[in-house]
Amino acid sequence: MKKLINDPRAVVGEMLEGLVSLHPGLALLEGEAVVMRSDLPADPAARQVAVLSGGGSGHEPAHAGYVGPGMLHAAVAGDVFTSPSTDSVLAAIRAVSGPAGALLVVKNYTGDRLNFGLAAELARSEGIPTEIVIVSDDVSLRDTVEPSRRRGIAGTVLVHKVAGAASASGASLAQVAREAAAAASALGTMGVGLGACTVPAAGRPGFSLGEDEIELGLGIHGEQGVRRVPLQPANVLVDTLLSAIVDDQHLGTGDRVVLLVNGLGGTPAQELAIIARRALAFLRERGLSVERAWSGEFLTALEMPGCSLSLLKVDDERLHRLDAATSAPAWPGAGRLAPARRIAPARTVPHASSPTESRPADMEPVHQALLAIAEAFDAAEARLTELDSAAGDGDLGISLVRGAAAIRALPPSAWTSPARALLALSEALRRAIGGSSGPFYATALLRASRRLAEHPQPDARAWAEAFQAGVEAVAELGGAGPGDRTMIDALRPAADIFSRELHAGGTPAEAWAEALLAAERGAEATARMKPRLGRASYLGERALGLPDAGAEAVVVWLRALSRFIR
Repeated sequence: MKKLINDPRAVVGEMLEGLVSLHPGLALLEGEAVVMRSDLPADPAARQVAVLSGGGSGHEPAHAGYVGPGMLHAAVAGDVFTSPSTDSVLAAIRAVSGPAGALLVVKNYTGDRLNFGLAAELARSEGIPTEIVIVSDDVSLRDTVEPSRRRGIAGTVLVHKVAGAASASGASLAQVAREAAAAASALGTMGVGLGACTVPAAGRPGFSLGEDEIELGLGIHGEQGVRRVPLQPANVLVDTLLSAIVDDQHLGTGDRVVLLVNGLGGTPAQELAIIARRALAFLRERGLSVERAWSGEFLTALEMPGCSLSLLKVDDERLHRLDAATSAPAWPGAGRLAPARRIAPARTVPHASSPTESRPADMEPVHQALLAIAEAFDAAEARLTELDSAAGDGDLGISLVRGAAAIRALPPSAWTSPARALLALSEALRRAIGGSSGPFYATALLRASRRLAEHPQPDARAWAEAFQAGVEAVAELGGAGPGDRTMIDALRPAADIFSRELHAGGTPAEAWAEALLAAERGAEATARMKPRLGRASYLGERALGLPDAGAEAVVVWLRALSRFIR
């Protein structure tokens, strides 16, 4: 188990201390794992209806992150995935409530219901009016258990917001409870897990999945889902989750909803944005009006990879509660959407008109050679990704696959002359390939194109000059030289030997074969070089043992050209 903790037994206490230290609006209740508002009136009679929630820890930022004006008055934390004790809940009720009473928002788990329920009964016996709203929003259990026994999961956060805003407006306990219960009944959530999480006290993952397996319909305690299915594209998963929610909640054309895209703790914001993209499109395709949407981590399961989607049906009153101001640290903000995705027009630089006549016969070999490079890039993707992942960021393989697609998409106007072909390819790769590869190849091709344009009918020596010019451009742009463990270690010897062999009287094919051999040796030698430039340089000697991915990529396209050099 690798976690940034001190002692598994101290996780909850130290976490709460850190949270309260970061947010001056929060306070710890002495002797309890309870986070409460620090700004409550000293006179209980002056307090609004207190809204409390909580449960096991491991769901951060829930529940303590939602304590603040306009949301919760207190959150009670148990051990990881364990309900807090009755006494802790009762202590929290006593600490934050007054004659206006308290509402407990409880997720539908046995431990939570028992402990919060008993605490509510004890609070009533002490004269504190107390109500409970149970959240059971997990629609994945609709074919397994009756609605009253479904789990409460991420949609609970939206109930927190509705209840907190109602309290802040001065509503009575009965009104706050009524609005919270109505929101809970209009709420549906379903999740998908790509892997398990590790409870600190257990020290090992709760279950194991194959490389191509996922869990559909899981809860928030590291448990397995309702069923295990093969890994599917994000769009398919979103459609599956939302179809279940929409059907369960009987949502149809014209209904107004808000959307919560919730990461389970180990899902990058990048992936959540992809999920949100499809979710919004799906709902609009179904004729639903998405009034608000939020994406992020709201109620997690430690470091579990995966997400859940929640839909809450709204009207003007409920939307007003969701829009009401709050300073709770974890509430994400307004969630307002544009009516449609905005696309700003790109500013382009006009080019001189290009010829569009059919490709000259002598350009057919150039066209076929570049198509061969595209095929070679596709075939080498896995190998280049592996090499780049070992010492870089792992994007070279997919970058060159994008380059291959750009080659195939070159317009007819690109094939009017060799210089024009290289210029068009430079522009295409500049747009298609990010990272460092795009600028390097685009610069090399641009420089080579200019050199080749000096020769209306370029022969092998003209191509050699263009090759040399391209290599010089890469060296100047990146500042690398031979021995630095970069693509230059393959490019430089190849360009030098191709030119040398031609001037020595060799045929182009013979010269190219020698150039390729030199590039292969140069790339192989990088495995023994300590990197001096680029991301690999951060690894130092740990990068030794495998050749540089950029140098290997050079060998890939040089080899692809071999059968076209005559």
